[in-house]
Amino acid sequence: MPFDLSGRIALVTGGASGIGEATCYTLASAGALVYVADRELDGAERVAAAIRSAGGQSAAMRVDVTVESDCAEAADTVTAAHKRLDVLVNNAGIGHVGTIHQTTGADLDRLYTVNVRGVFNMTKAFIPGMIARHAGAIVNTASIGGIIGIKDRLAYCTTKFAVVGLTKCLALDHAMDGIRVNCVCPGRVETPFVKQRLKEYPDPEAAYREMAATQAIGRMGTPEEIAASILYLASDEAAFITGSALIIDGGWSAGT
Repeated sequence: MPFDLSGRIALVTGGASGIGEATCYTLASAGALVYVADRELDGAERVAAAIRSAGGQSAAMRVDVTVESDCAEAADTVTAAHKRLDVLVNNAGIGHVGTIHQTTGADLDRLYTVNVRGVFNMTKAFIPGMIARHAGAIVNTASIGGIIGIKDRLAYCTTKFAVVGLTKCLALDHAMDGIRVNCVCPGRVETPFVKQRLKEYPDPEAAYREMAATQAIGRMGTPEEIAASILYLASDEAAFITGSALIIDGGWSAGT
């Protein structure tokens, strides 16, 4: 069976909603025991319970990726229970809308702390165990905004370009340690966050149509479509792939 993660231990940050939630379900359905890690423990417990109800294996874990001690504690917990982590999905992230005139230094720092430092903190906590075992797959959630510039998304794009760079450097540094590091670069995805943002526009339906039209295929992606790509990169079928930024944008960037 392709993309079989039976017997693997996985952890997904930002696992309580959106792409992270879909990724937890997808990895669990492929046979992995999934730790649902999120700053909101209630949401993480809801997702873990749903996985168990469907016959999968899962546990919830409260983790704030911006706090180094939280990340270290997560690594200690997983290592104590299983002696290893096979798959780390660094998915937690936040967004911001604005040009440089509409972006404060505090805005940029806030996004950097979550989107970049969060990936750094979690990877730093778990990669020593992967090095010791000479095995591991890390998948980071970047964005098409880490490949091309997007109007009015200065801080967001800045941090997602950094995630792509961090991914490539980690892949090079640890290729001979048996660790593969890749990232996914989604276009616009119809997540709960995006749906909530749409409600803030004067004409939500027009805003939805505009966002959908950004993609060449005329619609936004689904969290499940991004999760399927994360599963592929985490699986043995992607054994020859490291340092890649997989674009999943419905053709948004095809004309650039």
